[in-house]
Amino acid sequence: MTWFEVVVLAIVEGLTEFLPVSSTGHMIIVTALMGISPTAFVKLFTIAIQLGTILSVLVLYYKRFFRSLTFYYKLAVAAVPAAVLGFLFSDAIDGLLESPLIVGISLVIGGVILLFVDKWFNKPRIDDSDEISYGQALKIGLFQCLALIPGTSRSASTIVGGMTQHLSRKAAAEFSFFLAIPMMFGATLLKLKDHFEDGNGLSGAEINQLIVGNVIGFIVAIVAIKSFIGVVSKYGFKAFGWYRIIVGGIIIALLISGHSLQII
Repeated sequence: MTWFEVVVLAIVEGLTEFLPVSSTGHMIIVTALMGISPTAFVKLFTIAIQLGTILSVLVLYYKRFFRSLTFYYKLAVAAVPAAVLGFLFSDAIDGLLESPLIVGISLVIGGVILLFVDKWFNKPRIDDSDEISYGQALKIGLFQCLALIPGTSRSASTIVGGMTQHLSRKAAAEFSFFLAIPMMFGATLLKLKDHFEDGNGLSGAEINQLIVGNVIGFIVAIVAIKSFIGVVSKYGFKAFGWYRIIVGGIIIALLISGHSLQII
């Protein structure tokens, strides 16, 4: 990878990971436009830089992580369904991950849902994610399972799941951020394990690129999270719905026109 590619991919990851727009869909478009080959290191890089985005949540909401152990129990309950399904159906999920068309279709369908979600769930009763029950946490976790379909967006599925449980837009978005931490951390560790078990190593230059990518992802994610909370609290999700439809449409159009797209 060139340093320019490192910077661009890190910015895309930081911007899209916590927004309901599918970071996978954006990676497909960016890597296709830049002609980035899906080498072993590129695949590792796009996952490992999630550590920087995880750190952004810990920094922005550090006080939340010291309130009580109950908070961690609820996160664990919400994380279980996707972890179990991901383990049981890993082969089927890997098959889906090979289809950019599924990503494009999922983006469009999810975008249509976001156009109406503010009207469907417009009577929130919970404005602090700490107030949710274990049952509600589990139901949000079940919604997160939808994110096993590429292009659905983990953030979008958990935010919508939170709104179905009467969380405000702000509370649903914040719980989605917190729930991302165990899922993304686990995915990063698994990717690192697979990378080295496949006989791949890391050169000094690649280690430097991972460090820089994480730093950039961390900074960009902080800005993205702060901006996102302000936008959805005031305006809702309609703009993100239209954006998803456009991005999904671009992917489908590129495939129809004969472009070879790959999921990294």
